Amino acid sequence: MKAIVDTPTVELVADKTISDVITKNITNMEQEEPFIVADLADIVYKFKLWKLKMPRVEPFYAVKCNSAPTVIHLLAALGTGFDCASKAEIESVLSLGVEPSRIIYANPCKTKGFIRHAANVGVKMMTFDNEMELHKVKAIHPDAELVIRIRVDDSSSVCQLGVKFGCNVKDVPHLLKVAKELDLNVIGVSFHVGSNCRDTSAYSSAIENCRQIFDLAADIGYHMDFLDIGGGFPGFNGPYASFEEIAEVVADSLDEHFPIESGVKIIAEPGRFFVASAFTLCANIIAKRETVSEEGEPISMYYLNDGVYGSFNCLIFDHAEVEPVPLVDTKYRSVMKSSVWGPTCDSIDCILKTCHLPCMNVGEWVMFENMGAYTICAASTFNGFQKPEIKSVLPVHILQYLQTLPTWPNLLEAFGNQALDFTNANINTENLTTNGEIHLLPHPESVTA
Repeated sequence: MKAIVDTPTVELVADKTISDVITKNITNMEQEEPFIVADLADIVYKFKLWKLKMPRVEPFYAVKCNSAPTVIHLLAALGTGFDCASKAEIESVLSLGVEPSRIIYANPCKTKGFIRHAANVGVKMMTFDNEMELHKVKAIHPDAELVIRIRVDDSSSVCQLGVKFGCNVKDVPHLLKVAKELDLNVIGVSFHVGSNCRDTSAYSSAIENCRQIFDLAADIGYHMDFLDIGGGFPGFNGPYASFEEIAEVVADSLDEHFPIESGVKIIAEPGRFFVASAFTLCANIIAKRETVSEEGEPISMYYLNDGVYGSFNCLIFDHAEVEPVPLVDTKYRSVMKSSVWGPTCDSIDCILKTCHLPCMNVGEWVMFENMGAYTICAASTFNGFQKPEIKSVLPVHILQYLQTLPTWPNLLEAFGNQALDFTNANINTENLTTNGEIHLLPHPESVTA
């Protein structure tokens, strides 16, 4: 396994919380740039939670959601598969020693050169939703294991995908017949209810539709044994359907339409589920301007050193909602109507047009929780502002668990032996064997100001 390129700082925290790590950095007088604290314990917790709630569904992590090397290395070591959408994503995953069979090329409309690359490196599973894609695959990668992606109801999701991807169910017979004529191997069906789904029934309806397509495919001569239920799983608890509620509905629907004895392999493509709550962004107030509204109400305008061209691109592309949390004692400070802005010279670089914040000063810090999904992956360096540094925290109890995995030596090499100071941790660094028992690790503490 190759070591992480541009490895983020990895701190082994034995007697500190995530809050302690944040405090240590914001009290450093030389620290002015924004930074992210990545709680690796939270990612491991999510992996355990998935295995407990949906043991029949193998997670294939959506790399596009957050491709931070530490995240990819950790999930690879835990044993997830990967949902890749491009040549670069496939290469990044294969470079970790992940087998091609643990990758699904889940982009229904692919570049010819990327299909050729997938064929060359042994990635066979890939999705399609149109006839032209079948002809491309026949010419370039005829041994591919194809998965037909259907359009399902995604009206209850924050980010709807059906307008761009997924064939209508009525078009499935024609596409399967074309695939049959081309002597292509269609192994199963996939769907995506949309990113950040808020309605559990979207999954049950989609799974029922897939059952009908499996039966239809059998009549055409395909004996499918693969189902991809896509993504949409929430990354943190909110006012809508929780992961646990979705998992219960999915499990019941799979047992009804695809029972264990059917022999169908079932995967999903979770992204934000694994990483959203694990990342906390800390930004510095670099400037402040006092103004008044048309009604004469005083307004404080705060300028941060990260904005919509950086981590907060999620406001535009992911329809995210963010909340600034002051990292100072605000007990005796008055609350004022405020707005929050990014550092660039573009007026579109607005994080919050209107909010209420205690009176803050230049040089003080605010944090934003749940910043792990669709944030740094699409960040730019527009106007010369750099992306936040990632400081990954690896608590001792998680380190001890990771040592029980057969992939521990590779993970240790990836993180860097010198990054983990075992002498002060008083733990056993030898590889241990695991009995395979699934149990939920203690949930990491929430970040508090």
